Amino acid sequence: MPSIQDSPVPVIDFGLFLNATSPQQRKQVAEQVFHAFRTVGFVYLINHGIPVEMMDDAFAWSKRFFDLPLEEKMKCPHPPSGEYHRGYSGIGKEKVSQMVFDKEKLAELRKAPDVKESFESGSEADTKYPNLWPDPAAISGFREFCVKYFTTARQTQMEVMHAIALGMGIDENFFDIYHTDSTNQLRLLHYPPVEESALRGGEKERIGAHSDFGTLTMLSQDDCGGLEVEDPHHPGIFSPAPPIRGALIVNIGDFLMRWSNDVLKSTLHRVRAPPVKDTDKIDALGATVRMTPPRYSIPYFCSANRDTVIDCIPGCWSETVPKKYEPITAGEYIAMRMNVTY
Repeated sequence: MPSIQDSPVPVIDFGLFLNATSPQQRKQVAEQVFHAFRTVGFVYLINHGIPVEMMDDAFAWSKRFFDLPLEEKMKCPHPPSGEYHRGYSGIGKEKVSQMVFDKEKLAELRKAPDVKESFESGSEADTKYPNLWPDPAAISGFREFCVKYFTTARQTQMEVMHAIALGMGIDENFFDIYHTDSTNQLRLLHYPPVEESALRGGEKERIGAHSDFGTLTMLSQDDCGGLEVEDPHHPGIFSPAPPIRGALIVNIGDFLMRWSNDVLKSTLHRVRAPPVKDTDKIDALGATVRMTPPRYSIPYFCSANRDTVIDCIPGCWSETVPKKYEPITAGEYIAMRMNVTY
């Protein structure tokens, strides 16, 4: 298992920001967070406001959900439309890609399916894309826990946004007005065991290299491993981002990249074959097949209000530093990326 020393992603005690004893201390931590996002695009945050016990409970609930019989999970199926990102998606339904919109190229990519299943939920107040829940008789308390986790993570998200703004040298509440609708997404992910050779040979994938679509992502990992982060300065070079119990690994999404005119970059990342443990099996011919262990992860995707126009903010462009991206609404951009995923 790779250690945290093998990762370029820095670890920051975010409690020093949340409980700062002076404006100077708060500013100092904000600058550390901004520097991490500017140079790596990722950061580990500890003491971030989501209790470790709640994170442990989230993994327990996730396992309970994915252990349900398929017929129970299919009582809340993901709709055909990618942008209506709610409910349960079975193994092979989703194929993550990076800015690929051509149908023939997408069909080629789908020949190596993503071996994972997921459950998506958002704000209970979202009337455009209402949540789709499993039968409470099959998993009583699941909905209530997901809503509680969603709300708690939302509070942490806004504090991270304050730190980013403060680190950029703008008013720390700058981004608040664009994130009033809580158009965020809580995703439970399960990667079942799969032949290690199939992952390493490219016949199957967990998740290929991609950037995240929204403002930022806050990820909780189990102890399996497999997440890798690209070096922004050396394309194609990926390093492990191993799990740290109780930490969130937070990364920049495309909105902040477009808002900042590439001052902040949404770094590519992927999930590869983790270190193999005692999960070998014997095939029909009596040969030993090395299997990857199951993996669970819980990303919390933070997005702007759907009608927000994502355009370069003041101070990030000039006559000599032109805007790199055309304005687009948050809703249009998310729909564009999601509709080619399903």
